Amino acid sequence: MESTGKHWKALESTGKHWKALEKKIARHYPKGANGRPPYPLSAILRVHCMQAFYNLSDPAMEDALYEIESMRRFAGLRLDRLPDETTILNFRRFLERHDLGSALFEEVNRHLQSHGLVLREGSIVDATIISAPSSTKNKASKRDPEMHQTHRGNQWHFGMKMHIGVDAVFGLVHSIDTTAANTHDIVAAEKLLHGDEKRVFGDAGYLGIQKRDEHKDRQGVDWFIAKRPGQRRKLNADKARAETLKARVRAKEEHPFRYIKRVFGYDKVRYRGLAKNNTRLHLLAAFSNLLMGEKCVLA
Repeated sequence: MESTGKHWKALESTGKHWKALEKKIARHYPKGANGRPPYPLSAILRVHCMQAFYNLSDPAMEDALYEIESMRRFAGLRLDRLPDETTILNFRRFLERHDLGSALFEEVNRHLQSHGLVLREGSIVDATIISAPSSTKNKASKRDPEMHQTHRGNQWHFGMKMHIGVDAVFGLVHSIDTTAANTHDIVAAEKLLHGDEKRVFGDAGYLGIQKRDEHKDRQGVDWFIAKRPGQRRKLNADKARAETLKARVRAKEEHPFRYIKRVFGYDKVRYRGLAKNNTRLHLLAAFSNLLMGEKCVLA
C-alpha cells in the first residue's frame, strides 16, 4: 500500500468543504433528545473519514484517537471524551442505513463540477475485482453469499466488483455500481453512463455494448471499445495507432482504482455483503476525486 500521509494532508486542506458534507447528513443525524447527547456531527464525520482513509477497524480507530494527537485535533476532540469503537461502528451503520455514502460522493462531485472539473461529453467504463475471504473457516462456516467467484486472466478470484464511470477528460469518477465478481462488466455498464455522453470508452470486455437493448436508444454516441488482443495483432498501422489512442484515454480510469486499492488499501473487502462495501467505496471514490481535483485545479 502506498504511503497515505501526503495524501491525507492534501485532503485535510480541502477542509472548507466539510460543512457541505455535514449538511448532507445533518437531517438524518440523531438530535439526542433522549439519553446521552451524540457526538458533534463535525467530529464523528471526521473520525469516520479518517477511519476509511487509513482503512482501520473500529477498535484500531479508537486506539488511534488515543495515540495520535493530530487525529484528535483534526476531529476537534479532547482526550477526555473520545468515541469508543461502538460509537464508531454505530455511525458507520447510520451512514449505511440512510445510503449516505452515495450522498457524500454526489456532494463532492457537485463541488468539483462547480470548479469545471466534471465534463459530461465523454465517459470511460471499467471494473475492478475487490477480493473477499474464500475460506469457510469463520463463525458462519460458509462464504459470504453475496460474493462470487470469477475467472480473469489465468486466475480465479472470489469477491465483488466495483464498476465505475469516469470522466474522459479529468479521470474523475461520476458513477459507481457494485456487484458480485461473476457479473459481466457489460451488464453493469448502463448504470455507469449519465446519458449526456457523446463518446464512450471501454476495454474489450465491453465489445458489443452498443447492440444491447438498454443502449440502442442512445443517439449520437461514438463507442470506442478496445479490440481483443488477437484482433489487434492483425491490424494495419493506422488502425493500430487508433487502438493506442483509445488505450491512452482509457488509462485515466486506472487512477481512481490506484487510489482506492493502493493508497486507501481497499483491495480486499472489509465487510460482509455488498451494501456495506458499497457505502465505503462511494466514500473512497469521493476521496480520490478530491485528491485528483486538487491536482488539477484546487491546489
